[in-house]
Amino acid sequence: MLRLPGARGHARFVVRGSSGACSGRLGPGCGTGLRTAPGAGTGAARDARARHTPPLSALCRRTERDATSWSKSKLEQLLVGIVVGNEAGSCEISDLKQLEGEASCNSRKGKLIFFYEWNIKLSWKGTMKESGETHEGSVEIPNLSEENEVDDTEISVSKKKGDGDVLKDLMRTEGTSKVREALRDYLKVLKTEFTLGMILPTKTSAGPELAVKKKLSENNVQGSVIPISLDTVGVKIPTVKILLKEMFDSPVEELYSIFITKELVQKFSKSRAVIEAKRGGKLQMFDGCITGEYIELLPRQRIVMKWRCRNWPHEHYATVALNFKDQATQTELQLECKGVPVCNEDSTRQCWQKQYFEEIRVLLQQTKVNAE
Repeated sequence: MLRLPGARGHARFVVRGSSGACSGRLGPGCGTGLRTAPGAGTGAARDARARHTPPLSALCRRTERDATSWSKSKLEQLLVGIVVGNEAGSCEISDLKQLEGEASCNSRKGKLIFFYEWNIKLSWKGTMKESGETHEGSVEIPNLSEENEVDDTEISVSKKKGDGDVLKDLMRTEGTSKVREALRDYLKVLKTEFTLGMILPTKTSAGPELAVKKKLSENNVQGSVIPISLDTVGVKIPTVKILLKEMFDSPVEELYSIFITKELVQKFSKSRAVIEAKRGGKLQMFDGCITGEYIELLPRQRIVMKWRCRNWPHEHYATVALNFKDQATQTELQLECKGVPVCNEDSTRQCWQKQYFEEIRVLLQQTKVNAE
């Protein structure tokens, strides 16, 4: 099946065959990316297509992960319960009446591409402050998709017949603003939380053993990846060891506490967490996407833990060691993550660099500003 509803000079395709399905977006002038059947066309035109059009097998090397079910749950969680108010009254989004559409994430050559298209209809209820009168209405988002920025996405507010236009105005202004904020949060977690541990196909992941051999032959591995043999924690699969070194503008006590304090972990991860900072204590972050167990805690110096992503092979854990080096007003943090599945190397590295280190820097900066 080939679906080509054009939008802004692009076309979206879905190719299905005996080996599965792949999908993507074609830019202007790309054509369909499908070869012509032998004998189709004539002369130079056919030769040109053969030179410039990638084979179907190349398109289908893209892998796809369905985010539809996950997205429906996340959108309902973020949208239902939004409350706004002013001197005239208050309103709350009370129900998700309609949610139609789909979402998916494609990975190809180590890059993630997101597709989503949603038609959303919400119910809201409002109460007048002085009279106590209640009114109801709807919020409609007819086309939330990757084709438009959230700020450009159409959001319409309506109200059932009767008085209470002041509440409708409240929903049209503050309510719409809160809805857009929730949609931004959805896209953020779609691109972070949902993709944690997602396999990113690269040239080195075509065959795990080949990838390990290739990495073993590399000379310059300092600060990057040191491959190891089939010495893993749990399941025996080819793994690598990731080494990272980061400098933080923070005393060592403050940085150390961020990794063992539930409230601080929830702040930088922007999600619920379980932190039992003791030997054998449980670790759970990003709404269960990351789980583990504390093995060693040496205050101000070192944290060692079992660590895994939900999409890794069943019961397979890496061993993560965080070493803190006091540099007066700064702290050097050395990370060693041993036992990472070869095919999850890139996504694990990105997880630590973006979901951990970058967000921790933001939290430290906010703490510094608040203290001033």
